[in-house]
Amino acid sequence: MQALNKRKDPQFASTLAQGIDVLACFQAGEISLGNKDFAERTGLSRSTVARLTHTLLELGYLRRDPGGRRYRPGAALLVASYPLLASLQIRQIARPLMIRLAAEINGAVSLVIRDRQQMVYVETARANEALHTHPDIGASLPMLSTAAGKAWLCRASAEERAVVLNQIRLKEPGHYARHAAAIDETLLSFEKLGYCGNNAQWYPQAYGFAVPMSRAVDSNLFVFNSGVPVGEGSFHERAAQIGPKLFALVQGIENMLGFRY
Repeated sequence: MQALNKRKDPQFASTLAQGIDVLACFQAGEISLGNKDFAERTGLSRSTVARLTHTLLELGYLRRDPGGRRYRPGAALLVASYPLLASLQIRQIARPLMIRLAAEINGAVSLVIRDRQQMVYVETARANEALHTHPDIGASLPMLSTAAGKAWLCRASAEERAVVLNQIRLKEPGHYARHAAAIDETLLSFEKLGYCGNNAQWYPQAYGFAVPMSRAVDSNLFVFNSGVPVGEGSFHERAAQIGPKLFALVQGIENMLGFRY
């Protein structure tokens, strides 16, 4: 992760950006982090990180680990994120359909949006606890190696796609180098099939499939993503079963929202 204090914008609040960068260091499965971890992941000095964690602790965005020297996310983060989640009407509309499809495919169905160079879960329904991936609200997904990220790139405008790909190239050069060559093929496949697939690229034990909505809702381009365990059919067999079902789910939700084609 790169610290954002190098932006040459007189209106840009560098200290605020640094604090947000610290909070963004937490990853799924991590219980606590120390100042050394924050410094390594943000590129900030240890002294700057110490001031930021002290401030975030006082404001409730961090809380001390019982050990005393490490930090856990604080309850204030939930309070800050609740207005966004509560305002996403599509979550309430989609959830019953997601639950039903998750049971049909014996997997998980999730709703995701883009956050900078990654995708983030905002709703999820899981019907198979054997899945090695456990999608939860707020967890993130890489852009180029997941069906959800590919689907977003396929639906985004050429200009917006180019901007995001360049950001990934600069900030995640290893991720970009591993997956950039397949982007053109992904775009062609999406035009043909209407959905994107992930043949165990992200997790070797799971297949992924995703369909983006045809247009943005409340300025967000939502993607519906599904995951199923490897071993219940080949990738192509599962794609033929799940891709059309997921596409139909998206169309049904767009009809409920009154989309006109």
